[in-house]
Amino acid sequence: MTDLSHCAVLKAVKQQQAKTENPLPDKRQVAASFSKAAASYDSVAELQRAVGNELMSRLPETTPDRWLDLGSGTGYFSRALAQRFPLGEGLALDIAEGMLNHARPLGGADHYVVGDAENLPLRDASVDLMFSSLAVQWCSDFSSVLSEVRRVLRPGGVFGFASLCVGTLYELRDSWQAVDGMVHVNRFREFDEYQRLCAASGLQVRSLSVLPHVLHYPDVRILTHELKALGAHNINPGRPGGLTGRARIQALIDAYETFRREKGLPATYQVVYAVLEKPATV
Repeated sequence: MTDLSHCAVLKAVKQQQAKTENPLPDKRQVAASFSKAAASYDSVAELQRAVGNELMSRLPETTPDRWLDLGSGTGYFSRALAQRFPLGEGLALDIAEGMLNHARPLGGADHYVVGDAENLPLRDASVDLMFSSLAVQWCSDFSSVLSEVRRVLRPGGVFGFASLCVGTLYELRDSWQAVDGMVHVNRFREFDEYQRLCAASGLQVRSLSVLPHVLHYPDVRILTHELKALGAHNINPGRPGGLTGRARIQALIDAYETFRREKGLPATYQVVYAVLEKPATV
């Protein structure tokens, strides 16, 4: 076999592996990426603020004895939850230890826990309210997340979450597709799958909807810089390795320019909002 044909075979094998592997990012890479981004995250978190505030507005009026910020990140919404529920005991849980180390000195929660949403290190029926904003999209097994939520919530407890679904960053995805056809944008679940999994969770669905949030940027470089600062840059299986050459970057810029609007280059996020409740009698 010639070197050329050998390379072709290896490339084909890698492409097939990318198709058959779990399309969502490995949680160890997620933890490492967000830990690295802890110091820069809050400076570029416009979307995260908007989504989290919208989710807060959708929570029912309640007075939890104990609340959990699931995927708490830098602790911005742990502090918001502490202000809204001053008499409740607060837990901040994240898979990225670097995020918790950043959040702890800023206060908000009573306890900071390194943990995985698919296998929560919490007792059964120990939490009244669970809040999760833009975290569970990184979980490969969302049915396990919902199972753990049902286990940890007390009867009558509420789980409010915001996540991302297919259609997020479609402008960036389509622009890269025009350049090289490779995976450069993180994949997310279909909204239909969120509907199906929530309906089958054993939790009562009080509300479940998808709402687009569109941000605008003066150029592509600022958008990609922001994604990196957030730790939300491409961490998909099958992503291209190595540096991106100048010619490919220029091709990306040219392709993205076709989306330009009066406000700038749009970046669309399809945000799933849900409020689920554990039945008072199980």
